[in-house]
Amino acid sequence: MVEAILCVVIGVVCLVIGILNMRGKISMLHSYHINNIKEEDKAQFGRLVGIGMIVISLSLMVYGVLLYIALNDASYATIANIIFVLGLVIGIGICLFAIKKYNKKIFG
Repeated sequence: MVEAILCVVIGVVCLVIGILNMRGKISMLHSYHINNIKEEDKAQFGRLVGIGMIVISLSLMVYGVLLYIALNDASYATIANIIFVLGLVIGIGICLFAIKKYNKKIFG
């Protein structure tokens, strides 16, 4: 039960960070991710990274809720795992796409 609540809380924190990124607060990202981004591209970059973070956070919150439900019905555990992994892969993919597109490289 504690794991389920923790997943939802971490999901909410990630959601807030994603919303802040979408609103242009990209200073929370590592400096090497934003070094080469042109000033006019920062808003679009923040929007894409924010979308990626929101996808990750929503999958984490759904995972937590389904994990809590799975305490009584184990069939939800597999669905929870699939949703979490898909959300994580898609969200990280969106973030990496944005970094590669606007920064021209992932690291450095």
